[in-house]
Amino acid sequence: MTAIQIHTIPQPANSRRELGAVALGVELNTLNDTDFEVLREALYNHQVVIIKNQSGASPRAQYEFTRRFDPVSTNYGHGKTLDAERSVLHPDLKTIPHQPQVQVIGNGFVEAYEGLENIQLRHPHHRKFHKTHVPEEEDLKVTRFFRWHFDAALYDLSPPRVTSLMAVRVPRGGRQLLRYDDGTGDELEVSLGTTAFVSGYTMYDILSEEAKEFARTTKVRYAPHPYIWMSNAKSRPTGLGMFSEGLELPYEQLPPVEEEKIKVLPMVWKNPVTGRLALQIHPSAVEKLVLKDGTVLDDLEKVREICYRLQRPGIAPDLVYPHEWEEGDMVLFNNHGVIHSVVGAFREDEVRIFRQCNMAASEDPLGPDAEI
Repeated sequence: MTAIQIHTIPQPANSRRELGAVALGVELNTLNDTDFEVLREALYNHQVVIIKNQSGASPRAQYEFTRRFDPVSTNYGHGKTLDAERSVLHPDLKTIPHQPQVQVIGNGFVEAYEGLENIQLRHPHHRKFHKTHVPEEEDLKVTRFFRWHFDAALYDLSPPRVTSLMAVRVPRGGRQLLRYDDGTGDELEVSLGTTAFVSGYTMYDILSEEAKEFARTTKVRYAPHPYIWMSNAKSRPTGLGMFSEGLELPYEQLPPVEEEKIKVLPMVWKNPVTGRLALQIHPSAVEKLVLKDGTVLDDLEKVREICYRLQRPGIAPDLVYPHEWEEGDMVLFNNHGVIHSVVGAFREDEVRIFRQCNMAASEDPLGPDAEI
């Protein structure tokens, strides 16, 4: 028997969204096997599970819980990134000294937290990554998706199966207007600092039959050291991939590249519990496509356009789940079945503290033809 209660998140009227559940009655510090299986089942059926009232969960408990989804794995999902200061991820993460698999992210100056002292956290702002920007006078009223992605180093290490994200401190704020700024007029009203999720399963399901066949039979070759490779390039205003302006770093300017460590992954990944297929592409890190007949498509602009056409319908406003954070929320998400994005623009004095944990998986994701 378990005391855990799982409640599906109600969807807004006229929404096509089909992800998200809330878990009540969870005690992560003393989680037993029965309760873990309830949460695992909920995760692979709902993709995003909000575990409420976890302010008392320690970084150790968060790490041990996250690791249970892949017990062989022990290393943080991005490992020890070489040349980290050039990585687009470098400003965003602070490692907890006594639990190095858990990172602190957020915004504002923090005097002390879990062994870290006098740290300046910076919430990623689209101005640092996008080619175009929201006008400065609208900055605290209007926002964008920062970068749609699944969590992964995408070089040498396999994408984590799950990520847990814990809200330690959440500033009280109003709401912001999220604009796609891509000519469609698409927009969403969101809470300050929401994390946005979309289902890779829905993203796949809404494709045409021809596009599904293409996705099932195509593999994605990711750039080596992708977060350094892309460091000079700029994102589309939707946060869904990059503009192609020849700004990516050539291999000779990257840390050493070993061919066998370059990640070539299926474009479609299978859910290990339900068998559903998800379109899972990290659009910012894509370099080449390997087609069904073995042909390698290496025109970067064409590769990005193909991926964008496949993924853009899946981030339509009525498919996005923008989580409204409360202190003590631990959001667990199926990193092999959703993509997500940071959202929001904070004032410098607004303090936000979150903990993130994921581990590089012990093997690559299941392809569309894998047996479960």
